[in-house]
Amino acid sequence: MISPARNPRPSWLSNAVFYEIYPQSFADSNGDGIGDIPGITAKLDYIKDLGCNAIWLNPCFESPFKDAGYDVSDYKKVAARYGTNEDLVALFEAAHQRGMHVLLDLVPGHTSEEHDWFRHSSEAERNAYSDRYIWTDSWIAGGDGLPFVGGESPRDGTYILNFFKCQPALNYGFAHPTRSWQQPALGPEAKATCDAMVDVMRFWLSLGADGFRVDMADSLVKKDDDGKPYTIRTWQYMFAQIRPEFPKAAFVSEWGRPNESMAAGFDMDFYLDWRWDGIPNGYNMLLRNTNDPLSREGDASYFNADSGTKISDFLSEYEPRLREAEAYGGSFNFITCNHDTARVAPRLSPREIALAYCTLFSLPGVPFLYYGDEIGMRYRQLHTKEGGYVRTGSRTPMQWGDGSSDGLTGGEYLPIDTAADAPTVAAQQADEGSLWHIVRDMLHVKGDNAALQTDASFREIERKRVFAFARSTDAQQVIVAVNPSRDCKALQLPKGNYREIFKIGEIELDGTSLQLGLQSFAILEAE
Repeated sequence: MISPARNPRPSWLSNAVFYEIYPQSFADSNGDGIGDIPGITAKLDYIKDLGCNAIWLNPCFESPFKDAGYDVSDYKKVAARYGTNEDLVALFEAAHQRGMHVLLDLVPGHTSEEHDWFRHSSEAERNAYSDRYIWTDSWIAGGDGLPFVGGESPRDGTYILNFFKCQPALNYGFAHPTRSWQQPALGPEAKATCDAMVDVMRFWLSLGADGFRVDMADSLVKKDDDGKPYTIRTWQYMFAQIRPEFPKAAFVSEWGRPNESMAAGFDMDFYLDWRWDGIPNGYNMLLRNTNDPLSREGDASYFNADSGTKISDFLSEYEPRLREAEAYGGSFNFITCNHDTARVAPRLSPREIALAYCTLFSLPGVPFLYYGDEIGMRYRQLHTKEGGYVRTGSRTPMQWGDGSSDGLTGGEYLPIDTAADAPTVAAQQADEGSLWHIVRDMLHVKGDNAALQTDASFREIERKRVFAFARSTDAQQVIVAVNPSRDCKALQLPKGNYREIFKIGEIELDGTSLQLGLQSFAILEAE
């Protein structure tokens, strides 16, 4: 275990609930068919009323959008389609006036091939940017097992890629250089790249950003060892510079292994949706245990009422990771979905989704609600847009349904769901039994009860088809119980007196005996 010199985690994370916004699909203020930052600012009251007090904003910087903004061409300039730097600062200010926080999306591993850094790095004559990216030393050299491109620049060399051809890899060095063109991690060239990224962070934090979600945070150093020790030390180097300047800034990693990300110095990590060769991780076991995001047949997800799956396999995968995060004073966070993951509707029903989200919101950590999940927006099979490929179907326009999304319904970015039964915010706000109301009520219950917030303790009570657990602080203890099946279940509670504070479906409490109706959920406070 690599022990960092940790800064205290920002206190505002203790009761934070994030709302993830894919900016081109959320709210359009100027009628051009693409969402923008002023549109987001206009919807802050909606987000806060829903029960979210923080935002994760997917990349909004200048880009050719060959990978939906994850190919940055200028880290310090808002993309024209979204507005201006001044618009983003106005969003920060409006959020802060409402007691809300905003995380930007930082992409440190690569840039667009159109970034000025890369253009200069591609020049034949050596200059200040020659070592900003990873280049071989010959126009016909391979990438030593890494993807590469050659023949596209005056420079005598090929360059290493991350992901698409348009995304040259920034140079954070190699764990164990074996070729003349490979430079060491935390050598002078790699540190110069680190310093440039710290400068980007400093720029936006100085303008009012509250921190960053960091894309592929574990992928900086090439050919790192198991456990990512060189990448961990690279982040420690950067955090040693930026955290003392901005102690209230929060950093969440796209990493998925909290023992590594917390050692690197991050405050939070995501429980990512992993399914490799048909083998699910714990998060996938809960919501997407199938190779086909649209098919219910064969879906072994815990929250699928017909699966019969027990919670025990999930807990065996989840709890060790939770304890790793706790050991470092950080949090391991659940997402309802995100821009890279198939939405759970229509494969799961609204009731199944309600049980799933309320359970996720009740577990430890800082939850992230993806825009539109509060109404059960559906994954749709669409042709790729801006490098989305299979992810495109989770990036469609927010379905407001009240006329305010007219600029998005024209489909200039992606087509809106026009089916007769398509969920909309307006329709669900008018229906007191809707998923929107359940999500809103649950998030407000979460905000009002200390035992449901980030740092409250977690203890299992039942780990069969019924899942029950206790969350506790010095001031409060609650029991959370969920029955995802189509049968009624009985649960014996620990000794004590209890009262119901939230439920979905039918429950019956008699002393310490709890009867859970089919597809039900309950939160009980110990008196």
